[in-house]
Amino acid sequence: MSSPILEPGQIEASATTPPFVQLPPEAQFRFRAEQLDKLADGHAMGDYLTLMASVARAQQRVLDDPPDVPALPAGDLDAAYRHDMPPLAVDTLVQNPGWQTLLDAWLDAFDAEQPAPAAAVSEALAALRDADGDIRKQWAQALLGGRFGDVPAALAPFIGAALQLAWRHWLSQVDASGIREREDQTLCPCCGSLPVVGVIRHRRPIDGVRYLLCSLCSAEWHYVRLKCSHCLSTKELDYLHFDDAPYGMKAEACPECHTYLKQLYLEQAPEGEAVSADLASLDLDLRLDEQGYRRRAPNLLLVPGGQETP
Repeated sequence: MSSPILEPGQIEASATTPPFVQLPPEAQFRFRAEQLDKLADGHAMGDYLTLMASVARAQQRVLDDPPDVPALPAGDLDAAYRHDMPPLAVDTLVQNPGWQTLLDAWLDAFDAEQPAPAAAVSEALAALRDADGDIRKQWAQALLGGRFGDVPAALAPFIGAALQLAWRHWLSQVDASGIREREDQTLCPCCGSLPVVGVIRHRRPIDGVRYLLCSLCSAEWHYVRLKCSHCLSTKELDYLHFDDAPYGMKAEACPECHTYLKQLYLEQAPEGEAVSADLASLDLDLRLDEQGYRRRAPNLLLVPGGQETP
């Protein structure tokens, strides 16, 4: 059977169609740590950003040299592709003991990064290390379900970091080409979690294209601009930022559902990294909160206590 001949305009469109899913680089956490260290210099939250840089370096150590965690069953992954379901579905994998193995490995790696952490950090890590598997799972389920008040506040960022590491480890087993593109995909197609930030690309062939960054597994997926990623409204979205747009961050605020999602514009911050820029621009979150907007998804490295996702 002969193939249809594409006209020049069709060829160009086909060549520039952005991929639906993009997987993160292998050195993702290392790059994040570098950016956090840079952003910490002179920042009001400098100590916290420096701590999170150590957290990210420990994540990278384990990602580079993971403990023995059984691979996910290929049949389960194939079934997820066939049925258009997230292959790393949170409700399923939080039951998998593999994430707790990676948590323990991360705790050891963090000890190597910070052999003498502050007393409050040391106490939190000791509590996390000593907790039994069922308690850890309850905390993880509460954190991933947006029930932040059910997670000890001091432990939440470290549990979040371990969960990010685990799902990022499992993400390496996902075949992005097997994930079918769906219009108005508001949840991560790889694990079903909320996006933490939008990223506006600045290099061809995806210059100006927006991707949403998963708050858990770090996959990115294409989502059209000028549309609310929560309620799908396109009515007069507001783009709020400080005059100097620090760290290349703006917030897309929706007057229909009163939620917002921060956006990293790489044209303004070519070396930017979304999660670190998000943490460094929390003053923008405070301003939006004063104006009555709610953040749809937390940054798992800084979880707001007592709040639930809308």
